[in-house]
Amino acid sequence: MRGIGREFNRAGFTVYGMQLAGHCGDMNDLIATNWQDWYRTVVESAEKLRERVDYLYVGGLSMGAVLALKYASDYPQNVQGVLVYGATFRFDGWTVSPLTKLMGPLLLTLTDKLHICRGRVVNEEPPYGIHNEQLRRKISQNMLSGDSGAAGLAGNPWPSLSQFVYLARNVRQSLHKVTSPCLILHAENDDIAHRRNGELVRDNVSGPVKMVLLKNSYHMITIDNDRRELITRSLTFMQQNVPPASQAGDRQHKSVGLHTELNSSMQSA
Repeated sequence: MRGIGREFNRAGFTVYGMQLAGHCGDMNDLIATNWQDWYRTVVESAEKLRERVDYLYVGGLSMGAVLALKYASDYPQNVQGVLVYGATFRFDGWTVSPLTKLMGPLLLTLTDKLHICRGRVVNEEPPYGIHNEQLRRKISQNMLSGDSGAAGLAGNPWPSLSQFVYLARNVRQSLHKVTSPCLILHAENDDIAHRRNGELVRDNVSGPVKMVLLKNSYHMITIDNDRRELITRSLTFMQQNVPPASQAGDRQHKSVGLHTELNSSMQSA
């Protein structure tokens, strides 16, 4: 999301990208937090940004998109628009096994309730959500180097995956409360989260919606081959949804808050 934030800032938007609680550290840091902690970071960060700007957009990639939708459903009066990138409510892309798709959420929540398997990890696997082979090699090297701040953790701990399941269930039930305009961008051949995740948002939010399927990327659409199209469509969406009275004003008053995803953790299962 950092590169996307830079592009938005160059276009005149004030940008704030937060680091979610428990992130950019090791497995123990992540396991020590739950989805309410992650969401609390979003709420606190949005409030900080709102003190500086007139209008707020929220957005994120993967689980970050789900967190953005959560904020938009809880605080509809605060949100001018939502950027929904590769929204992930279920891990059901073409790299995910049928058994995992069917039993994964049930197994994760059961082990969480029984407080077992807390040391289990689902390792990231190729293509790591990236269609571009050169970029994929670079990202995988960073991931395996152990620097979670650069490319996320190399595996997804079961306790954190169970927290993701709880978050997804919570947000699914409140999508109808999202009244702000939404731009949904999703990879047509998403390897992690099938496009039905984006369609779920499209069909259940209450505000105006535009959904676009990107043709030449996998899950990580903010860095993959369709990155330029994502940036162009996002800027157009935000500029079109700034209230008319503000369009002629100082551009610094248009702002977008960017929600990061859960590192590369929660990217696949």
